[in-house]
This record gives sequence, C-alpha cells and structure tokens, in this order.
Amino acid sequence: MTLSSDDAIRRKRLLWRATHRGIKEMDLILGGYVTRNIASFTSAELDQLEVIMDLPDQNMLSWATRTEPVPPEHASSLLLQILGHRP
Repeated sequence: MTLSSDDAIRRKRLLWRATHRGIKEMDLILGGYVTRNIASFTSAELDQLEVIMDLPDQNMLSWATRTEPVPPEHASSLLLQILGHRP
C-alpha cells in the first residue's frame, strides 16, 4: 500500500501522540498497540484513533486495568482492542 504524504504525516503524528501521553502506563498500552498496528490502520481506524487520543489518560488507565468499565459511548472496537478487552 502506497501512502500519500498527508497520510504518512497523519500516521506519524498519531504515533507520536500515542507514545507521549504523559502517563507511562498509557504510553506503553496505547503507544505499544499503535506502534505495532498503525501501518495497517484504515482511514476509518485512524479517525477512531484520533477520537481515542482525546480521551483522558486516567480514564483509559482505569478501563485498561478494569477498575472501571468502559462507558458504552467510548467502547469502540478499536479502543477495546487497545485496552485488551474482548468485545
């Protein structure tokens, strides 16, 4: 798959944001997942990832550790995959 320069820049920015969250655990969880998979993300998955990037780290960490359930309005298939939840 050949990426346009805009698409490559978008992926690079999303990867940087995923690996520089501010909470080390989320750098590892979110950043690790994105690092392994971003090359194969569709445009729709990149859109979902941009929404996920705007979620607070504390909330995502609580969902990842299962101390709180993922609210239905945030339970996208991509987020559940990132957090290691099985839909």
